[in-house]
Amino acid sequence: MSGPSALQLFHYPSHCLGLKSYFPHPGEGRPRPRIPAQALVWSLLIAHLLRACSFLRVEWRVRSPARRGLGVGAVFGDDALAYFTERLDPQHTRTALSSAIRQAKRNKVFDHTRFIGLALDGTRAGYTRKEPCPLCHPVKDGQGTIHGHRHHFALLAVVGTGITLPLDVEPYGAQDSEYAAGQRLLKRATGRIGRRFAQYVVADGEFATAPFLHTAGELGLRVVARLKGNLPELSQAAQRLFDGQPPNSVFPYGADRVELWDADDFVPWATLRWERVRVLRYRQHKPDGTVIQAEWLTDFPRRQVGSLTLFRLAKNRWEIENQGFHDGKNRYGMEHICHHHPNTMLVNWLLIALAMVIERLYRLCYLHRGTHPVRNALDLVSLLWLNLRFPCTPDTS
Repeated sequence: MSGPSALQLFHYPSHCLGLKSYFPHPGEGRPRPRIPAQALVWSLLIAHLLRACSFLRVEWRVRSPARRGLGVGAVFGDDALAYFTERLDPQHTRTALSSAIRQAKRNKVFDHTRFIGLALDGTRAGYTRKEPCPLCHPVKDGQGTIHGHRHHFALLAVVGTGITLPLDVEPYGAQDSEYAAGQRLLKRATGRIGRRFAQYVVADGEFATAPFLHTAGELGLRVVARLKGNLPELSQAAQRLFDGQPPNSVFPYGADRVELWDADDFVPWATLRWERVRVLRYRQHKPDGTVIQAEWLTDFPRRQVGSLTLFRLAKNRWEIENQGFHDGKNRYGMEHICHHHPNTMLVNWLLIALAMVIERLYRLCYLHRGTHPVRNALDLVSLLWLNLRFPCTPDTS
């Protein structure tokens, strides 16, 4: 049967994204391995791409006649995957993620974009009633009784380019915080992709603090952050100014109508080393009468970024919610705990991020060459399943 197959999909990251050396050497930590690391790591990646990602489902597939179509050259069980991921060095997968995204930029995937952004946010994933691990956060009721544990991590993704690509993951335990994990994540990821890769970082109001804004500036990034009640003086000053004047601009946004207020002469708070703070307010009127209002602060000068562009940069914040967490949890198994071990869960989240990067670049860029139409994600998954029994010869053109 013609069309995309798992074997063709293996060829794409190996030769087009520069990951040929990653698959045989993904950070092996087993002292005396019998099963090749490539078979194990690729089986996990293709499982996420096929959206059936539990270790038992992986075992079922590699023991079935579909193994030849998967491109997996060994038979193993779910216990082998647990043993393998407990000892896999996550830094190699982080390097593979950053290498793939840097290669995408060299392949001119982002050439039509003026500003490449990084979106930073945290989420909860993986509920369990088992014995807690170092990453567990207790789930308590109103009386303080613990009813299980959840896991939390921060995610950094490339946004504002028309294709959302997860870049790195940083988990944090109950004694840690999203704020601290986010700063570690931003520093590490920026060091891997380079200071010139992106121009700004967009984040929620939790990151609108002087230390984070200074850290982003030291990394060569402008900041677009939500302005909330954690900065009462700035918030009240913006409210007094904007409430007393008409909007600077009004424009249609799809079926909605948007009003914008923009001012760049607000005095920074005591600990912020900025000369001035720019604040943008948008008020979005929906057809059903709903009104959404939000304020954002930034250090982008108005001569470089206009009000409409800044509005769109702020809206890119929702890409990490919709194309990051929503897709990851509902399509790629980000909520599922394959094996309750800290390193296994981190490796699994990183492999999900890598699977999303491979799938999106393959589907939206590689398969869309020439006059070929863009396939939607569900069509690609269906074709991959159909071609498991009819493996195609990899396209090496």
